[in-house]
Amino acid sequence: MTSLARDWFRPERPDLPELVTDEAERRRIKLELVIVFGITLGLSGARSLVSLLDSLLQPTPLSRQHVALNAPQAAQSLLDLLAQLLSVVQLVCWGALGAYLLVRAGFRLRSVGLGWRRRDLLWGGGLAALIGIPGLALYFVGWKLGLNLAVSPSTLGDTWWRPIVLTLSAFGNAFAEEMLVIGYLLTRLRQLAFRENTSLLAAAVLRGSYHLYQGFGGFVGNLIMGLVFGRVWQRTNRLWPLVVAHTILDVVSFVGYSLAKGHVAFLP
Repeated sequence: MTSLARDWFRPERPDLPELVTDEAERRRIKLELVIVFGITLGLSGARSLVSLLDSLLQPTPLSRQHVALNAPQAAQSLLDLLAQLLSVVQLVCWGALGAYLLVRAGFRLRSVGLGWRRRDLLWGGGLAALIGIPGLALYFVGWKLGLNLAVSPSTLGDTWWRPIVLTLSAFGNAFAEEMLVIGYLLTRLRQLAFRENTSLLAAAVLRGSYHLYQGFGGFVGNLIMGLVFGRVWQRTNRLWPLVVAHTILDVVSFVGYSLAKGHVAFLP
């Protein structure tokens, strides 16, 4: 194995952040992780598992069941707009919580990859293409094999604010997931002396878990995405390209689906 391949597949733990050896501080970090993910994406993972089990117990095959990612939350249009925006605020606050806790622990946000560079847009676009095309193929294969529910990225009505809300939702999802699952979690696991591959797998499984409501294909696809995104962060220490890529993927999925629905026959 070449040194370059070894660096990517069997990376060494970096010198920073420093290991936490004080037992009281280690317990505090572990408790913090439980609390943070117990009220954010870890809780979403548990709910997704319950949702998948419920779907499996239905007499209807998974491929004939439907789930919507962005659904109406109120009957009146303006109230629905407000509810959708509040959901975006919740997601951004989840990501901000992870960033805040790192700052309180003495980290600079730049140290976890939140210092903006122009090339982050280019990197993000490349990552979106790398993940998006195979991911879409994997979803349709899983759906046809009966391993996935029919996922509707949006069932919002045809309103003036729909593309705006879907774009904001895409960013909210991206910022919350990449900040918590990559920037925050992997940094904390480094402090606890987890090996790079072990922490990478843990973060990827967490990412897959809160997509279980989509079916087994949703879990596998997001697990792979988590492995790729996590390793890119571990090797480059850049978080914004991941947020950009994730946002692009969700915008294409959410907005593209809402525009193509009814015009493309094979869409669920």
